[in-house]
Amino acid sequence: MSKITGSHLIANVLSKEGVKNIFTLAGDHILPVIDVMSDFDFRFFDTRHEQAAVHMADVWARATDNPGIVMTTTPGFANAIPGLASALHAESPMLSISGSAETSELGKGAMQEIDQVGMAAPVTKASWIIDDAAKIPLMMNRALKLAYSGRRGPVHLTIPVDVQEQKIQPDQIPEIESFRGNMNNPQESISSKQIDQLLEILISAERPLIIAGSAASYGDVGRRIQEFVEMSGIPLLTEGDARGIVSDDHPLCFGFFDTALNGASKLISDADVVLLLGRKQDFVIGYTAPPIVSKEAALMQIDPQQSEIGRNRPVEVGICGDVSSVLDIVIDSAKKRIWPTFKPWIKQLTIARRNHFEVLESFAKSENPLHAMAVHNTVKSFLEPDDVLVFDGGDFCHFARAYLPAVNPRSWWYLPPLGMLGSGLPTALALKIAHPERRVILFSGDGSFGFNGFEFDTAVRHNLPIVCVLGNDSAWGIDRQIQLQLYDRSVATDLLPSKYDQLVRSLGGYGEHVEHIEELPDALERALKFNRPSLLNVSVQRAISPRAQAAVDRWKSSWNSEE
Repeated sequence: MSKITGSHLIANVLSKEGVKNIFTLAGDHILPVIDVMSDFDFRFFDTRHEQAAVHMADVWARATDNPGIVMTTTPGFANAIPGLASALHAESPMLSISGSAETSELGKGAMQEIDQVGMAAPVTKASWIIDDAAKIPLMMNRALKLAYSGRRGPVHLTIPVDVQEQKIQPDQIPEIESFRGNMNNPQESISSKQIDQLLEILISAERPLIIAGSAASYGDVGRRIQEFVEMSGIPLLTEGDARGIVSDDHPLCFGFFDTALNGASKLISDADVVLLLGRKQDFVIGYTAPPIVSKEAALMQIDPQQSEIGRNRPVEVGICGDVSSVLDIVIDSAKKRIWPTFKPWIKQLTIARRNHFEVLESFAKSENPLHAMAVHNTVKSFLEPDDVLVFDGGDFCHFARAYLPAVNPRSWWYLPPLGMLGSGLPTALALKIAHPERRVILFSGDGSFGFNGFEFDTAVRHNLPIVCVLGNDSAWGIDRQIQLQLYDRSVATDLLPSKYDQLVRSLGGYGEHVEHIEELPDALERALKFNRPSLLNVSVQRAISPRAQAAVDRWKSSWNSEE
């Protein structure tokens, strides 16, 4: 009986789990495994920097609900750490696999030796080393299961190069089921009393509000959320990966939950009941404390992670479980209830949102340099319902996020809560891989573009024709605005008016510089029709966004309270 190598075991596990794409940058300590995997049905997407490879694996996982796999070598693993930190905050079910020097040499000052397991531990759900090829199937299964359990997140495995090449007998390999086949069913612990209490509180409310966060985007939960919203008449706001699970065009969906970027969101302070679906009690929602959430409001939470329920404020009802599974039970019980109407509350939210858009559109004037809103207003006229939008940057992108709707699930992407700029281009590339038939449009600031802009090389090599609309204000715009408002000067926040369009052209893509509003429609048409990666370098004015202004106001308020 012929022996099998650790590399073949890695490839077999991933193949059986349906993995098709590998995001990587080749290097010494993973050469054995990627050589073996090249004989399997895998497609390799090699990037120019490991951080970009991690971002791509992260977004692929969240966009498709399939594991994202990134492979790095030892110094490249150090480059991958920021991407893993972002993926942890993004709750991305991905697996990081890194090679290392031989196990017998570790601890002796081996070539490129670093404590990979220790480095990854704070930025993953778990970080392990596999020291024997026979353990590979079980450890990989355990890692994938953990990545999808509770609130999702990345898991890291270091597999030394000698373990990749180690040969073992097939009868030494344990039979392992797919990780999806032995996931726990969270419905078993949910009591009918909890469901009844949750529904009674919602029915007795006058101004209830549902906020869906990233953990409400797992699987096909959007359909259930829409069914419950329509049945109950309760308004909805979405945030994170939940954007678009119910379209912003739906009469009961009031768009993006961000109190700085959506007028309707500000009314959360008027809500008398707030139901969080897969939404943490974190800084985004002001830790559910006043003035964001009224102290008189009843707070309820459905979340896949027990530790997140009541984390910063006690809840009236807290149900731990997969949001989709819990909603199935809630909907079955809700169908038997008589629901009141919330028309005055809906009207209040509708007016707030309409006023919000009117204010934004008032900035869309024909002037030079262009205001960000003039750009976004023009781009909006070109958008199709199936387009996938990505936002990466400060002021330029905050105007876009405040204005452009999410109309489909997993089609409206911004930075995860860590706020790691530069992930936008890798995000767009991963989404183009996931949706080759759809247009992917990236809105980027010039500062954020600098982190991973050279991944346009990756886009060209792998024929991923995304379109980037870059707002160039020659500054770290949002930080510069905050500095000027707080300190009356800017420090280390000025950039050059660089020709990013020429960079993209030099890499084999299409690039164009836009300075006047009348140039933008034709430039957009050319970029969207050009079947290559494209970038429009649009000169924009340094305009303060609502998000920057909110940060300034918050800072000044804290100063005043200390006086």
